[in-house]
Amino acid sequence: MKNIPNKIIINILSLCLIQIAIQAHEPKEWGENVSGVTTKFNSQNKEIALTFDACGGSVKSSQYDSELINFLIKNKIQATLFLNARWIKSNPDIFKKLQENKLFELENHGTEHLPLSTNGKSIYGLSGTNSEKEVISEVEENNKLFEKFNQKRPLFFRSGTAFYDEVAVGIVRKNLNMEIAGFSIIADAGATLNYTEVAKRVSKAQSGDILIAHMNHPESGTSKGMKIGINNLIKKGFKFVKLSDVKKQLIRVK
Repeated sequence: MKNIPNKIIINILSLCLIQIAIQAHEPKEWGENVSGVTTKFNSQNKEIALTFDACGGSVKSSQYDSELINFLIKNKIQATLFLNARWIKSNPDIFKKLQENKLFELENHGTEHLPLSTNGKSIYGLSGTNSEKEVISEVEENNKLFEKFNQKRPLFFRSGTAFYDEVAVGIVRKNLNMEIAGFSIIADAGATLNYTEVAKRVSKAQSGDILIAHMNHPESGTSKGMKIGINNLIKKGFKFVKLSDVKKQLIRVK
């Protein structure tokens, strides 16, 4: 390289360093349980965390399962509710009522209900966010909506479809100081399961499990199945906690 001008050598080295930096930030994981996602929590006290998603978008997806929520209220069962911006805009009065109930904590389920990706990866035919900027926007725009309702800034985020790459997870955790809420038990598979299967899955929960189900499909088997499953867990001596109550005990994928 004796005869190559220093300027050209510096340019080549700079390009190499840029390429190395890009490769270092390219995601290597894609799924529900990627590095940094919370899936369970440490507990020896027969505690379980119930979480319910409200996705929004279409008229059907923007419904409200009042039977399910009223059951929780009647039995004084705590839960963490993940609300999408589209669902909130369709149900502002319900949002306010949930906001006032201390049994529940309201958390962020995204703005457009997108998978959280840094390179536009898709799942179930739905394209995810396509850059760091879009990742932040998908989270922050819904955070701003919460603030308009005088709701405290969410501590937890769960993306639409609950799919992520590990780089996007790191962006949310480090830049926005929020935890990514995964789960250890899928209770209703997007509100597609019949009530007997929902009840079976819920009834199998153990200490430290985080359950995911849906609160926007009253036509599904979710409500009936959750009632049966929760009652079975109560008979076994389990109690239910909000995610914020066990924040220091959370277990993340490594």
